Amino acid sequence: MTKHYPRPPMSLIEPCLPGRNVALYIGDSQAASSPALLEENGITTVINCAVNLDINLVDTSVPPTPNGLIQGPGKFRYYKIGMIDGPGNPHEQMLAAYFILRAALDQIMPDKPSYPLREKGNVLVHCRGGRSRSVTLVSLFLHLELPNRYPTLESAVAHVRKERQLHPDEWFETPKPELFEAARIAARQIKQLLQEAPDEQLTQVC
Repeated sequence: MTKHYPRPPMSLIEPCLPGRNVALYIGDSQAASSPALLEENGITTVINCAVNLDINLVDTSVPPTPNGLIQGPGKFRYYKIGMIDGPGNPHEQMLAAYFILRAALDQIMPDKPSYPLREKGNVLVHCRGGRSRSVTLVSLFLHLELPNRYPTLESAVAHVRKERQLHPDEWFETPKPELFEAARIAARQIKQLLQEAPDEQLTQVC
């Protein structure tokens, strides 16, 4: 049985993303389901990497629909990617995950009553344990967005492991090899995309 080492529910990975002026965190399901902890760390956006984990962040003062569940905005913007922690994900899912994270950071909400959460703030990327799926996605993001600081995917993973307080004895699965390989393929695809079809939106300095 694999030994799991203690770590905080939430870890600050990057205190200020250049050009965006928000902090990037990684956490587990405990952090993602703790509104007080999210508010304490200035989190306005939550990105769930896990397919086997659902968290209800909808405002409980909203009445449910007839014969249905409560729906509507919550106290945090919420995005779900839905990856398996290991084999089984199409490689394209990691590619999509990168663009979802990037879009969540850059999305501008319209000034309408139906979009009450317009304030930009810090971002939490999480999965169940905050040690594999979320680590992979954030490492891919840092490598592609901050290549001068993280010239390789491995260097980004090393930084995330350190900040997330992942013990060396668990590095063989933090992240899982299948997820790291998917991130490696996604990084190559995105770099090729930028070379073949440069686009102002894609190539903007972060």
